[in-house]
Amino acid sequence: MTPHMATLNRKYFVLVSLPVVSLITAVVMDDLALGQRFDHYAYDFFYRLEGPKPWVPESVILAIDESTLSRYGGQFGIRNAVADGLEKIAASRPAAVAVDVILADQGSPESDARLEHAFATTHNLVLASYLRPDGSWENPLPRFRKYAAAVGQVHAEFDKYDMVSRDLPLAKAAGPDRRWALGFDTFLAVKGLKITQESPDSVALGPLTIPTFSGEEHSIRILYAPPEMGGIPRISIAELDANPALAGRFAGKAVFAGETVQGRDSWMTPYSNLNSTPGIEMNASLYETLSRRFFPVDASALVVLAVAFALGALVAVAYAFGSVWVSNLTAAGVILASQLIPPAAFRNLVVWPWLPATLTSVFTVALAATWRHFAVTKDLARAEQQRERYQRAMQFVTHEMRTPLTAIQGSSELIGRYGSMPEAKRKQMADLINSESKRLARMIETFLSVERLSAGQMELKRERVGLPELVERCAERARPLAERKQIEIEIANMPGAAIAGDRELLEYAVYNLLTNAVKYSPSQTRVRVFGEDEKGDRVRLCVEDQGIGMDQKEVGRIFEKFYRTKRAEQSGEAGTGIGLSIVEQIVTQHGGSIHVQSAPGKGSRFTLVLKRAS
Repeated sequence: MTPHMATLNRKYFVLVSLPVVSLITAVVMDDLALGQRFDHYAYDFFYRLEGPKPWVPESVILAIDESTLSRYGGQFGIRNAVADGLEKIAASRPAAVAVDVILADQGSPESDARLEHAFATTHNLVLASYLRPDGSWENPLPRFRKYAAAVGQVHAEFDKYDMVSRDLPLAKAAGPDRRWALGFDTFLAVKGLKITQESPDSVALGPLTIPTFSGEEHSIRILYAPPEMGGIPRISIAELDANPALAGRFAGKAVFAGETVQGRDSWMTPYSNLNSTPGIEMNASLYETLSRRFFPVDASALVVLAVAFALGALVAVAYAFGSVWVSNLTAAGVILASQLIPPAAFRNLVVWPWLPATLTSVFTVALAATWRHFAVTKDLARAEQQRERYQRAMQFVTHEMRTPLTAIQGSSELIGRYGSMPEAKRKQMADLINSESKRLARMIETFLSVERLSAGQMELKRERVGLPELVERCAERARPLAERKQIEIEIANMPGAAIAGDRELLEYAVYNLLTNAVKYSPSQTRVRVFGEDEKGDRVRLCVEDQGIGMDQKEVGRIFEKFYRTKRAEQSGEAGTGIGLSIVEQIVTQHGGSIHVQSAPGKGSRFTLVLKRAS
């Protein structure tokens, strides 16, 4: 694998792993109590930010407040208070009256009789029932119940993490006896609707479908009146007694009668700010929720995860391939987007959890920035090592060039100084100058080939090159070096195929592999060259030695310019570390590939996969 490919693989690993790790961490944290609390706080914030605007309520509260209790003798006078209030508003003809007072026990004969009479003259009366802790219903007395269009349950719930009530169950069951919420029954009575279909995630009322959650309980999120509305309109029975003209405000409205005393049947809401809301107002709020068709639904979990992953992946791409400015700007934009998505979704009645995308974005930015820091540090260290190797290579090349230059310079001076030099000596000097100048030219051409191949400026010749002839020619050139070390170069199983490419460059590649095999092998060993046809249009050529070998870390770097393994440097063999870089580029430019198998002390095998000539 080339260094460039290794770098790309690292970057692709970052692109996939960092968003995945960040997303998994975010999902795990979102499932914890702290994560749930953050999501609920975010819901409350977006509710206040993007929630409903003020509207004209269709309901009104007939309040039993502190002054009403005082006027009617406290808790024992509630039935008289409710009867009095209903009698005072009867003439205004309210659309329905829901009484949130549990009338399960008998009161005084006079108060019960008066209340029964008031119920008898009330249109669309809805009474309250309560689900006891033992799982049984606490119902109104039969004498009252017979006048009710429905008996609704007044069970409310709050979040266990922060005691805030954000939703209400439309239905509660005690065995086979199932009750709908007081506000829901009141809505059905006023609108003249009936339940036409029920599924685990919705309740259909004819043309109106209500999306719900929590299965058979059919919970829905509640629409609470914003602070600027001052809550659901509230008129106490004591105020009605003092000013009977207030009864006109109940005309055509859904009336909810119940206690509003602070601290008694009070609940926290997203608007509460530590001030509780009476239970009767929550029932009225449920009615307003249904009337206004305010039905926020949860965003799809798969969509949330997909968006969170996409944001994390965008950050990873920026840090893997972008500049510092691009990375930082992308990170800032992604984190900003993770904050804008939830309120934008809430504006369209979609509840988008705040934590997953936020944490995924933040974690990915942190991890990607950390990776970028270490990657840059590593690249700088590698660049410094390459610079040092380049300097050493230049020193070696300078030294190597000095030898032929000295020979050329010395021989030319001798020829010029001694005009009467014998012809044989003059010819010897001329031959020396010629050979050394060619040697110098080959050195220069080698370095130029590296740069031209790297820049893609070398135009390759396209010709048929016989593979056996190419290998034999390179072996003949390498045998003098091999014979000095008593190393045998064996050519075996060579296919008779021809390959397509530049003959000179291909010869350079094979010759380099052969001379490397000889240089880094001990005396009295063997270098074996063999090949085989592959399927398709490819042919394989292998150069195998019994030399010093390399470990896998070194194998991954041997095609870097000027890189030499420690064993190569310790062998005493001269080298620049650029030969294999040229070989790798020659093979790549020919549309082939090069593979290395090696182990310390067990030799190496270099395999060229080249394209067969058509």
